[in-house]
Amino acid sequence: MGIASRITAPPLLSGSGKGKSVVILGAGLAGMTAAYELNKLGYRVQLLEARRFAGGRCQTARKGFTLTELGGEPQRCEFDEGHYINHGPWRIPLHHQSTLHYTREFAVPLEVMVNDNDHAFVYLENGGPLSRRRLRPAQIKADMRGHVAELLAKSVQDHTLDRKLSEDDQRLLLDYLVHEGQLDSGDLRYKGRSGRGYAVNPGAGMNPGPGLASDPLGFRDLLASHVSNVYSAVQDFPMQNTMFQPVGGMDAIAKAFEKRVGRFIRYQSEVQTIRHGENKVIVGYKDTESGRQHSAVADYCLCAIPLSVLRMIDTDFSGKFKAAVKSVSYAPVGKIGLQMKRRFWEEDEHIYGGHVFTDLKGINTISLPSSQWQKRKGVLLGYYNYQTAAIEISAMTPAERAEFALAAGEKIFPAYRESFEKAFSVAWHRVQYNLGGWAEWSEEARRSAYPVLLEGEGRVLLAGEHLSYLTGWQAGAIESAWQQLARIHERASA
Repeated sequence: MGIASRITAPPLLSGSGKGKSVVILGAGLAGMTAAYELNKLGYRVQLLEARRFAGGRCQTARKGFTLTELGGEPQRCEFDEGHYINHGPWRIPLHHQSTLHYTREFAVPLEVMVNDNDHAFVYLENGGPLSRRRLRPAQIKADMRGHVAELLAKSVQDHTLDRKLSEDDQRLLLDYLVHEGQLDSGDLRYKGRSGRGYAVNPGAGMNPGPGLASDPLGFRDLLASHVSNVYSAVQDFPMQNTMFQPVGGMDAIAKAFEKRVGRFIRYQSEVQTIRHGENKVIVGYKDTESGRQHSAVADYCLCAIPLSVLRMIDTDFSGKFKAAVKSVSYAPVGKIGLQMKRRFWEEDEHIYGGHVFTDLKGINTISLPSSQWQKRKGVLLGYYNYQTAAIEISAMTPAERAEFALAAGEKIFPAYRESFEKAFSVAWHRVQYNLGGWAEWSEEARRSAYPVLLEGEGRVLLAGEHLSYLTGWQAGAIESAWQQLARIHERASA
């Protein structure tokens, strides 16, 4: 998966597309980005969308939202009004200025999404000496830093680093380590620190707090449990402590695009054939409501359909291009939203947003909402699973998935089951017009297939998160569309 956007605004293109036409396949973020920008250039655009709504994977489940997975039973979201789960994309890093470009241009209100919370929990079933304990990440970070600082400080004091460090370097390093690990300046021992929390919190009266600091986790226990591997002091590049989310649901971005390009969209139009010649492209599609066959003719085609779906469409692409389309796998991904009648994570555990990380099979992450603080109810993310776990759990009925999530969650939160009200789940690899969460490129496919797909074939170009190094992110779809619409304009202007 890629990490950060490289461009922050759509390309500045000169000239006009007036008199030329583009048919865009798929009204996800890539397709709607292209339609929005091409229309501004004067192109006549038409979008074909198989669903009844636009947005692609940019979806939010709230009261009335329906989903039927392939081979599954219909689900209707019954969350209370005002509650939702972003079962598609759910966070925007500050680096993804391309996504933020449109939230700013379309005046989509944002709020902070707490992506890293040192007061949440790490819970491991297979954590050795620390198994089945609810550990605060702050404890893990503080104690690992303290113990390692002690170890290094004593190595300096015992002159084991004399060959590497000058006397002045050693003195400065010791000063740093005493502060970094909050070590005793006399014997250089780590004895705990206030940042890991207190056994009894400080307060009024005769409760000073600091004198009652909680006992640190043992260094050997931390190493043996591998729990320190779950939480590192520095997150991966795109995963800042604070990220963004649209107020009221991620689909606010899709709806903002749809408001501007909806007049160009033909909904319930399932693409069945793509034929391209020297002067035009003909796309055959079926109206899924009436069953009637139609065709769209345009000078150019921008196909923003996921490769997992495109490979099953009847096309006249060359053998090389078809092979490239088939060379990319898609991630099995599952999510479940659980509506709770009481925000026990806030009331009982004092956790406001962030994630609970666990090795409980099929759960991976429990994420707590970063909105509607201190309201009575809330919807949390009960699992976010991938690969084999996602495939196994997707075979369950929606009710079984909810029970699976509850059985795991109650091991961490005592109030989990008694607070549960309603659930809504998705297995993206079983969603008809997606067939996966995001594209997963192998190194070999990046070398051989990616350049082929990026170039397109004839008058057909491709766009989407899969045609970027930001797979799995909305920025990948947007920036891919920017690049490919510029190519269309260049060819049309030649």
